[in-house]
Amino acid sequence: MRDARASAALGMLLLLPVVWGCRSAAVEAAGPSPPPGEPAPAADASAPGTVDDPWASKRAAMVEDQIASRDVDDARVLDAMRAVPRHRFVPAAYQNLAYGDHPLPLAHGQTISQPYIVALMSQMMALDGSERVLEVGTGSGYQAAVLGALAAEVHTIEIVEPLCRDAASLLAEAAGDHVHVHCGDGYRGWPDAAPFDAIMVTAAPDHVPQPLIDQLAPGGRLVLPVGPEGRTQWLKLLIKGNDGEVVEQTSIPVVFVPMTGEAQSPDR
Repeated sequence: MRDARASAALGMLLLLPVVWGCRSAAVEAAGPSPPPGEPAPAADASAPGTVDDPWASKRAAMVEDQIASRDVDDARVLDAMRAVPRHRFVPAAYQNLAYGDHPLPLAHGQTISQPYIVALMSQMMALDGSERVLEVGTGSGYQAAVLGALAAEVHTIEIVEPLCRDAASLLAEAAGDHVHVHCGDGYRGWPDAAPFDAIMVTAAPDHVPQPLIDQLAPGGRLVLPVGPEGRTQWLKLLIKGNDGEVVEQTSIPVVFVPMTGEAQSPDR
């Protein structure tokens, strides 16, 4: 029954609009049956993007067809999306769908975001490679790996401890020692490494957490979905001026699961 539910949930994900973010509550992904589709490449190269990488052409097609053809034109973001091996951050049963235009199930009822959303949120951070970045909501670690290709230092926090441990192990191998994984509630950010030049949140609070604004450096950017569960949420960009004033911009409607932990506490 668990396999059947996972397969049915995947079918629902594939029919969703293109604004889905990560960590979907609709998916139960433990022990999924292999989905239909073309066979996955036989080898997994250790050097993504080289001639020995059988997935490189899939990543190139993903970037051309799903990302660059829309409204993502930051060359560094496009290069990062071509380079980071997305298939390594999804369950083996779904690797042949890793570069499709949709989210995919992870363990613990979560998902990995649609590639377009990963790229769009990364572009909104406007990174030049010198920044210290915070991500709240590590998931499988894919977004953190992309940020690791764009920033000098990345801190990422995951509230689901088994996901946190798995992501830490994978990122240590795939992203380098400048990506730091922390297990815990990210509502209050990570003060030990603050201030941050950019912060990304990959689950939706119903308000913008003030501690994250406080941990932004002057000129820093905060990218996050905001809105109640089950209703319209909006992807937002907040920019903190040198005087501490914050300007908020609204991008596109999205669907994320709620930010859990202190974000939902009435005593916050």
